[in-house]
Amino acid sequence: MAKKFEASFDSLREYQCPDWFRDAKFGIWSHWGPQSVPMYGDWYARNMYIQGSDQYRYHIRHYGHPSKFGYKDICALWKAENFDPDALMDLYVKAGARYFVGQAMHHDHFFNYPSQLNRFNSMQVGPHKDICGLWKAAADKHGLPFGLTEHLGASFSWWYTNKGHDTWGPYKDVPYDGNDPAYQDFYHANQEHCNVEQGSFDPNSWYTSNEKFRKYWLAVMKELIDRYQPDLLYSDGGVPFALNLEADPSDPNYRLGLEAVSYLYNTSIDKYGENRAVYNQKDRRPEIYRIGVLDIEKSQLPDILPHPWQTDTCIGNWFYDVRQEYKRPGHIVEMLVDIISKNGTMLLNVLQKPDGTIDDEAVWILEELAKWFAVCSEGVYGTRPWRISTEGDTRTVIQGFTETAADWTPSDYRFTQKGKTVYAFLMRAPENRTAVIKSLLPEEQVQSVRLLGEGNVPFAQNFGTLTIKLPDTMPTEYVNCLALELK
Repeated sequence: MAKKFEASFDSLREYQCPDWFRDAKFGIWSHWGPQSVPMYGDWYARNMYIQGSDQYRYHIRHYGHPSKFGYKDICALWKAENFDPDALMDLYVKAGARYFVGQAMHHDHFFNYPSQLNRFNSMQVGPHKDICGLWKAAADKHGLPFGLTEHLGASFSWWYTNKGHDTWGPYKDVPYDGNDPAYQDFYHANQEHCNVEQGSFDPNSWYTSNEKFRKYWLAVMKELIDRYQPDLLYSDGGVPFALNLEADPSDPNYRLGLEAVSYLYNTSIDKYGENRAVYNQKDRRPEIYRIGVLDIEKSQLPDILPHPWQTDTCIGNWFYDVRQEYKRPGHIVEMLVDIISKNGTMLLNVLQKPDGTIDDEAVWILEELAKWFAVCSEGVYGTRPWRISTEGDTRTVIQGFTETAADWTPSDYRFTQKGKTVYAFLMRAPENRTAVIKSLLPEEQVQSVRLLGEGNVPFAQNFGTLTIKLPDTMPTEYVNCLALELK
């Protein structure tokens, strides 16, 4: 039995990422809940209470004013009537996923499982289904590690908007339904920290004084862990409850957050005799992220990080949005290859409609990913970073929430390694079908080259340059991969 962790940075920095996560490289996420009902994008539960916002306008014209028809009523409309997790998981596995993550709750404080701590949950309201439990059963059936994401830590401040009212128009000064005393357990009794007239919330005030909510958060995390024993737990933000991402690690507000992390790991140790669990959070400082696996939302890193990390991203918006353009399959593949070359992993949200289905374009994306993995998976799964990640001048833009497709050239490669095999991903296939790799050292002698999906191809290695003759027709229309077998 492995040594148990304590709820301290000193103890938790002994964490070692389990091999299953390092080998998986690609997971799929269901970022899904009642906010999908309007099919009008992310943060709907917050923005529907902000007069003048796009989602407020949609809400009042589609459902009515939030004093009469609030978010609690949106939750009642969520039915998930066509939700088939087994069929979806089958698609996800074929599309290359090697772990699956479901959303336990978003900032909207609605729980996707039958909680004993919150009556607004998917068993008592809306679908009347244990969404997390159904996902876990499907993941188990398909042999995938199962994770959950929690977005509760920021909920208390994120949702102060439901305490407001219109400042002009036919409902001027009529309180939104978040002020209804009958629903304060759901909408949060956070009035003492709000200044709705100024549209502000004092984060310092509630972080330092609202011990009740912080203890509630910890109780919910323990309930989740006890109920599902997840292989991965993700917090949307830094470790709760530091004042901000620059807080001193000695800040006592970290205590409850660290207690949840140690509880996750120790539960895994009790189950397996060793820790196989992963904890994700978004504080990039090494003294913080070393307690688990760093997560970077909709961005990534410029080069190899010694420790495994994860990018979480989505094919479109975070919740289903009829207005949103999806990423093309080639763009997703290019992002994945760039990420894994730097010791990263991609967690991709596939958007679900409120009934639980995915649309035809999402199915097509998954089918295209399946075709690509059928050719190139050898260079993905179970690999580790090579000596370098990159050859060529093109780089992805490293800027928060920026995921523009890079303008790759035939000189651009991304590398991974497994044993004595170096995998060189051609970010763009050369039109003359001659690939040139210049990054090998003199002692790195190549004895054979395979084009994945094709077989051995002719090559020559002279003066540190490897030249490979490629076939006229490449195995995949997306990024192709060469396997360089070293002597």
